[in-house]
Amino acid sequence: MPSPVAETPVSAGPTHAGHEPLVRAVGLAKTFDVSPPWLNRVLERKPRQLLRAVDDATFTIEKGQTLALVGESGCGKSTVARLLVGLYEPTRGNFFFDGQDAHAAFEGKGGRALRRRIQMIFQDPYASLNPRWKVADIIAEPLHEHGMATSSAQALERVGELLQSVGLSAADMVKYPHQFSGGQRQRISIARALATAPEFLVCDEPTSALDVSVQAQVLNIMKRLQAERGLTYLFISHNLAVVRHVSDQVGVMYLGRIVELAPKRQLFAHPQHPYTRMLLDAIPKMHDTGRARTPVQGEVPNPLNPPTGCTFHPRCPHANERCKAERPALLHLRGVQVACHAVEEGRI
Repeated sequence: MPSPVAETPVSAGPTHAGHEPLVRAVGLAKTFDVSPPWLNRVLERKPRQLLRAVDDATFTIEKGQTLALVGESGCGKSTVARLLVGLYEPTRGNFFFDGQDAHAAFEGKGGRALRRRIQMIFQDPYASLNPRWKVADIIAEPLHEHGMATSSAQALERVGELLQSVGLSAADMVKYPHQFSGGQRQRISIARALATAPEFLVCDEPTSALDVSVQAQVLNIMKRLQAERGLTYLFISHNLAVVRHVSDQVGVMYLGRIVELAPKRQLFAHPQHPYTRMLLDAIPKMHDTGRARTPVQGEVPNPLNPPTGCTFHPRCPHANERCKAERPALLHLRGVQVACHAVEEGRI
């Protein structure tokens, strides 16, 4: 049996001495109370039901870099996104932006200034734009809200510049959302997010509702804007091909926990966690024509009643008794961060 791998507990501190990353999440957790009404619980003698959507998420994102979070539906990716933009308040843990406690700032006097620096691009371009507003009003709204335009003429000039930056025409500002395709609507969403000149964009599956050819166009626009403006991205996706194109670091989530966090090249070349390997094995490869793909085995357990120990153990080919009883911590192993007893013990 291989010797156990040297382990180091994951630190939530700055990545280098004296250096603070732009984004730092420390033990972020979000629990939702999904219990039936109190009277129903009393009559039916049922306990409260708690859904741990995110559990102890710790990561950093350097300025100008992209961290992608991947995993199957329901693993907590979108909840992390909403925690970082202040739509949800964490049950526990902290989120630091540029060295300041972001959730304390969201609730205080600095909330408006912080929201100007952090913006979000939503998944569905058909639902995220007000169908009754013209494009000019949609994109100009954050300019007026944050006092970034002193007149209507100045706002319209800025709207025209933003539309051109995402590959649309300034003449499009007089149209309504229904007059655009899905890819064009998502470009409008990106233009709206850029209106306040943010530093950090949280992108919640921004291309999943689009055709593949249109996905490439939108992703290339986002890559160009990142290079031009020094933007920092948290990119949520379930599509590993998209993640490979846009990310610098990749975090793999399973049932609310980050189970592997690694640089993109290292994760795709040498995945460590069995779940990461399972996801990568399911991707079709050009040179493997004719070979049957390995499907993702099993189903995600009920998050209201997760398995004991490592929540992945019912689907894991390397699980043993320790995996069933003890939850693995996220440790520095083999040059990456991974939460797996089998990797820690050198069994895989």
